[in-house]
Amino acid sequence: MVVLSHLITALALQTPATSAEITIYNQGFGLIKEVRELQLKSGRQSVAISDVASLIDPTSVSFHSLTPGNPFEVLEQNYQFDLINPIAILNKSVGQKIKFFRTVGIAKDVLSGTLLSAPTAVVSNPNGGSEQSYNGMVIRTDDNRIVLNPAGEVQVMSIPPGLISRPTLAWDVISQSAGNRSVELSYISNGLNWNADYVMTLDGTGNADVQGWVTLSNTSGASWKNAKLKLLAGDVHTVEAPQPTVVFASAFDKADQLKAPGFKEESLFEYHLYTLQRPADVLNNETKQVTLLEGQGVPVTKKLIVDSIVNSYYPSEGEIGTGDIKPQVRIEFMNDEKSKMGMPLPKGKFRIYQRDQSGSVQLLGEDQIDHTPRNEKVSLNVGRSFDVVSTRLRTNFTRLSNQSVRETFTIELRNRKETAETVNVLERHWGDWKVTEHNLDFTKEDSNTMQFIVPLKPNEVKKITYTVETKW
Repeated sequence: MVVLSHLITALALQTPATSAEITIYNQGFGLIKEVRELQLKSGRQSVAISDVASLIDPTSVSFHSLTPGNPFEVLEQNYQFDLINPIAILNKSVGQKIKFFRTVGIAKDVLSGTLLSAPTAVVSNPNGGSEQSYNGMVIRTDDNRIVLNPAGEVQVMSIPPGLISRPTLAWDVISQSAGNRSVELSYISNGLNWNADYVMTLDGTGNADVQGWVTLSNTSGASWKNAKLKLLAGDVHTVEAPQPTVVFASAFDKADQLKAPGFKEESLFEYHLYTLQRPADVLNNETKQVTLLEGQGVPVTKKLIVDSIVNSYYPSEGEIGTGDIKPQVRIEFMNDEKSKMGMPLPKGKFRIYQRDQSGSVQLLGEDQIDHTPRNEKVSLNVGRSFDVVSTRLRTNFTRLSNQSVRETFTIELRNRKETAETVNVLERHWGDWKVTEHNLDFTKEDSNTMQFIVPLKPNEVKKITYTVETKW
């Protein structure tokens, strides 16, 4: 077994990947495909590769020949993960000679004997760090004493057979002939993830610059050099789900249309695939950011929304109103070519900025978007208005029967700014309802929602008053 361990390592070192393709899913896992060159003998033999991800799903491994006319048959496939570490070495050294180098007072002592029982756990050190737990360690000394839980530096005579330094894939194969083979190895690994981050910088005149970043993280235990990188955006169903940065505003180039400097997008089944148009290094324990898209002069609209249900508390019978409501501020744009966008947007976080009078960029707010296809509206919740406020009161409540009521509501809107604003007021009602009186026009958005669009001049105050009858 010792010889086999050395053989595995040697074979792995002789078969580095000649090319690699990584597809990373934004659900915490990735699909790795590698092409490797193997030197096979004729007949039955062992082949092993150790430079694979330590978080590999061994049930997902595929291994086959790419060389025409020179196939081989795979008899067995094994994933070996009995790694070298102090606990594993001691457990496999039971029955073997062992030494402890100890310090007793100022004297140094060597305890030599046979290991009868080994530790099985690692416990944390209350003073910081971690230490090996030697609970359960029993030594029969050379002078036939039994020593329990000795402390000190441990020395074993050799590394027990069967332990390996890295997780290893091993195959038992039969080759019809000797020679070089190009093989493709593919597998799924946890510890690979990506997400999108977006920066929107408003220019204060109704346009914005948009920049999208892809943030990659790799904690899989493996690194890939010059890999072909693909990102899949979508909600992929898995039978058992694999276990699963601040971005600053920057200058844009002078192109008017949206462009993808690094990634090419394509539809794949019900998802979208983004392929980086250059090789990339995906290193273990690394976070990497790559530009996804850029757009300049994207038309945006600001919308102030007063929603008595979303923003506040709806009054029950006997209560008079919901009180003051600060309008929600939203920034909206169309994700289409006319708006200088038009690329499917993976889900991610939008950060919205605007420059102040001195030219410094200030954060206005941030919001999360879901996967958004082209030609759809993107609506971002930025925050709450400071200078536009509203007060909602129920001024009348009359029970017409056991299953019907009449209510009158007043919503006062106050614009304390020196500039004009428009407020969208949403009112919600359920059951069979109809408005019998109203002082301003409204639209019925759906079976439960009515909307008033109210323009306000600088420092203007307006009131909405309406009466609604509801049956259930």
